[in-house]
Amino acid sequence: MAEEYSVPLLKKKYYKDCPGCKVDQLKESQQGIPLRELLSIWIVVLCTALPISSLFPFLYFMIRDFHIAEREEDIGSYAGYVGSAFMLGRALTSVLWGIFADRYGRKPVIIMGTISVVIFNTLFGLSVNFWMAVVTRFLLGSMNGLLGPIKAYAVEIFRTEYQALALSSVSTSWGIGLIIGPALGGYLAQPAEKYPNVFSKDSLFGRFPYFLPCLIISLFALAVTIASCWLPETLHKHKDNDRSSDDSYDALEAATHDSNTKEITEKDEGRESSSLLRNWPLMSSIIVYCVFSLHDMAYSEIFSLWAVSPRRLGGLSYSTEDVGQVLAITGFSLLVFQFSLYPYVERMLGPVMVSRISSLLSIPLLQSYSYMPLLSGFALGLAINCASIFKSLFSVSIITGLFILQNQAVEQHQRGAANGLAMTAMSLFKAIGPAGGGALFSWAEKRQDASFLPGIQMVFFMLNVVQVIGMLMTFEPFLAQPRR
Repeated sequence: MAEEYSVPLLKKKYYKDCPGCKVDQLKESQQGIPLRELLSIWIVVLCTALPISSLFPFLYFMIRDFHIAEREEDIGSYAGYVGSAFMLGRALTSVLWGIFADRYGRKPVIIMGTISVVIFNTLFGLSVNFWMAVVTRFLLGSMNGLLGPIKAYAVEIFRTEYQALALSSVSTSWGIGLIIGPALGGYLAQPAEKYPNVFSKDSLFGRFPYFLPCLIISLFALAVTIASCWLPETLHKHKDNDRSSDDSYDALEAATHDSNTKEITEKDEGRESSSLLRNWPLMSSIIVYCVFSLHDMAYSEIFSLWAVSPRRLGGLSYSTEDVGQVLAITGFSLLVFQFSLYPYVERMLGPVMVSRISSLLSIPLLQSYSYMPLLSGFALGLAINCASIFKSLFSVSIITGLFILQNQAVEQHQRGAANGLAMTAMSLFKAIGPAGGGALFSWAEKRQDASFLPGIQMVFFMLNVVQVIGMLMTFEPFLAQPRR
């Protein structure tokens, strides 16, 4: 009997002044992949991802120039604090931004997030001491709350058959931003030393050697901010009496699909806060997402510190430009993979199986990093580029699968808050990642002569421990999949 009313006429009713209804009407008339919307989401996510990791290639040298570390081995610890400041700020405000997006719309959060990049990323590049760097990164994280709402936006702006592609574009752009950002930082930091014919030591970029990459990213964010003013809003905004009818339908639909007995007469906000925490498919995917986020952020911090550290301490003695070149190649490869192979693999295996296979293959790959300092020349370049490419492909595949599970687990009116909750939890773990990774890296450099996993071997072993924990958590019954 329930099936006869699974698509009631009420759901087809559109309201004249509702932006969400206008988007729904547009989706019904669309044919094929909406490339314009795909590109819009891609550049917004790229804008917020670039400043997160752009500092990693030059952070080692930035901390050194601040003269706050007493010994060279202590630089990693201070670098970790700067890297964690952004994620700590985002953890404190992500739920608030998600609730704001559910109440006032996705578009205002997107615009305010890109504006924060323009302001605080620029100030970070002009930092003159350690504490200014920490504070500007913290404020950047606090004011940039668009990642959760943009995932909800990606689901709402696309037809059902293209939602996996939409979320894949979010994770792809995010992953590429986390690679192109360090590439920009590697190529453009210390320009007076690298390009003395263009930049003099007495110029602005000579006095602030880490300002140029931040400025380039901020100018890009300014362009994205202006372009975002033309984005359509996807949140449904009806009058109270109209919304009550829609909410009644949503509750009936949830009861039909999930076989849950919920009180339809509960207030929206009370129902949202309680149901999200009781939604095990959502919460389980968030927990697994947090573990892999911790791993990815620690890896991003450690990779750049390890690559630029001297060989006597187990590093590769790379310059910031060398690190930027490796990450640029990785970013291009990631772009090709996500838009050509990932959608096909996800349809064939499913998001959970893709995550399991990717996490399993990452384990031996990651442990091989500790033996790369034994190589040199072409062999080293080939090994580090291949390893970086495959590690990034595996990481983005895992995160994309978890994005899909999270957004399938909730209805539209909860997606902003659900993604905000995921961002809060993820940001807490990502705040631990750089600080813990930097401290682990500094500690490992001091135990070069240890009998068990000396030096850098301990770093990659500990990263693999986190990877194994995340992989085990992708298996039933822990990771529950929503029934749609």
